[in-house]
Amino acid sequence: MKLTDCSADEQEQLAMLEPRIGRLHLRQRLGLEGEHEARVVRRRTHFFHLENWYSIHGLIRGSLTVTGLRGRGQRNVLDIRVRHNTVRLRKLPSALDGYTLLQLSDLHLDMSAAHRDRLIEVVSGVQFDACVLTGDYRFQTFGPYQPALDALARLRPHLGASVYAVLGNHDTIRMVPGIEAMDMTVLLNESARIERDGQAFNLVGIDDAHYFRTHSFQKAAAGLDLDECAILLSHTPEPFRHAAHAGFCLMLSGHTHGGQICLPGGIPILTDCDAPRAFARGAWRYEEMAGYTSVGCGASIVDVRLNCPAEITLHRLRRA
Repeated sequence: MKLTDCSADEQEQLAMLEPRIGRLHLRQRLGLEGEHEARVVRRRTHFFHLENWYSIHGLIRGSLTVTGLRGRGQRNVLDIRVRHNTVRLRKLPSALDGYTLLQLSDLHLDMSAAHRDRLIEVVSGVQFDACVLTGDYRFQTFGPYQPALDALARLRPHLGASVYAVLGNHDTIRMVPGIEAMDMTVLLNESARIERDGQAFNLVGIDDAHYFRTHSFQKAAAGLDLDECAILLSHTPEPFRHAAHAGFCLMLSGHTHGGQICLPGGIPILTDCDAPRAFARGAWRYEEMAGYTSVGCGASIVDVRLNCPAEITLHRLRRA
């Protein structure tokens, strides 16, 4: 897909985005999205990513139906838990001690109205200082994206004044103007500064590092002093080594769904992630960097969850 393949409105909006992220980034993202959609239509997908194994999606749904687990799994999707994660950061300024980030990941908002409404209900009951969204707003990895934006617009009033987002592998860069029109900041290899009482930490967001691989740490952290506290938003935990050696204090990610369909005890069958299994859900640490991988608040491929409840996560930042 090229810029000229987009609608007139999309061309105008993306042209305004180009000076900010660069022509190369925009061309790469659109081109890779176009290749992906073409392969889906022709049923010639050969990428080794679970979301793109369309031939087995029906098999999974059929197997769950035959075993009587599909109905239970669909009900479980609405069982969204509130998780609490306290993170101690040595570089966190004293004025920001106790600052709380609400993380929502893998929302897949166009999956169903019931799921969207349940998520709104759960989010409305929590207190936080800022909200971060770590990607995957659309259920499919291709096709129409306006239903996901419409659902996000319903959720937006419950996310507070400050919302920062990154894109996932289910998302198209054509969604960015619509998301930012809702007064949310999409970090496309960019950073933002979170301030309180004259002190601050840096919030950095990279583009999808799982499928499109259009992420760039060099661009995202350009001009930042990484001796200061910096928190990274990445759709996937896969670039954890690069993040740790770049000096980030904390990495927040998602993508794995914690396995979504797990064995008893929450043991994931598949995570579709090139990272250690210990990094597939919850809190973890690598070198000097803390990390957290959300199991997500939606579902992908099939609309079920088994032995892996969905979550929204409140990260309370404490000065070590």
